[in-house]
Amino acid sequence: MKKLKSTRFVVLIIALIPMIFLTGCETNMVVFEPQGPVARTITDLINWSLAWMLLVVVVVFSLFGYIVWKYRERPDNMDYEPPEEHGSTVLEIIWTAIPILIVIALTIPTVQALYDLEEVPEGYEDKEPITIHVTAADWKWIFSYPEQGIETVNYANIPEDTPIHFKLTSASTMQSFWIPALGGQKYAMAKMETEMYLVADNPGSYVGKNSNFNGRGYAGMEFEVLAQTHEDFNQWITDVKETAPELTEEEYEELLKPTHLGRLTYANTHLEWVDHANMHSKTYTNPELYRYHGYQGKTFEEEDNYRNKETNLEHNGHHSDEDDEHEGHGGEHDGH
Repeated sequence: MKKLKSTRFVVLIIALIPMIFLTGCETNMVVFEPQGPVARTITDLINWSLAWMLLVVVVVFSLFGYIVWKYRERPDNMDYEPPEEHGSTVLEIIWTAIPILIVIALTIPTVQALYDLEEVPEGYEDKEPITIHVTAADWKWIFSYPEQGIETVNYANIPEDTPIHFKLTSASTMQSFWIPALGGQKYAMAKMETEMYLVADNPGSYVGKNSNFNGRGYAGMEFEVLAQTHEDFNQWITDVKETAPELTEEEYEELLKPTHLGRLTYANTHLEWVDHANMHSKTYTNPELYRYHGYQGKTFEEEDNYRNKETNLEHNGHHSDEDDEHEGHGGEHDGH
């Protein structure tokens, strides 16, 4: 009896330890507070899955408790020997069919949601989307607005209640683009392009991040998405065009190196000279800069690296002293 009490005490302590250490964890689960139709679709799918998982857990543990209690060893059945049985065909069919039905119940809405998320959200088909090219680089996010002719780093302003067509690519390693309050994750890969549509219901500030581990700086690779009224968004575009400096190719090449940056704003886009989604674009990686301690393995230099420019390329030598004067500017424009 004394040994049994000691065992129970140890089990109680082990159970309490996680409760003590987890009480300070963040309770604000952004995924369950969707701020747009895409996020709501994903949240509904998660809730549907959780409901089925809860049903399975309740049934399984209830049956487990019932069977353990009903067939426990008692003084009146100490010598009981169960007869040899060949099983029940009906029961075998039932517990084989139930998992199949559960998988079907989860598969149908999942497949439907996956197809729906690739299109403009329902109810917004008649609204013209705004296209934003998203370029991931270690460890920053670059947003190009080709229709407006501007570019930002580590923040993106969008109008409310308007479909945003994000075109994702990467200038270096693979990243995962994620704005939890507005939608799900999608990968951004070099010399490839993925697309996603997002809509913000109302004005607000939403945190975006890279959810794919890609080196020591990925944890700080966050950005802000600011949903504005249409009037505020149009005014912001006008202000950027009037006040922001122009981005030069040399400055852009420096910007792509593996560093953390603040918020930058420019009155043009890097799409003028390179589109990283194009499979024939040059490689903009700097592998030697990732060595920071010890031996990191052999460094390979790609033949199409941006530093191996051909002398007959048009963009060689077209920079002026005026362009160099803008070097280092842009951080003063926070986009608000």
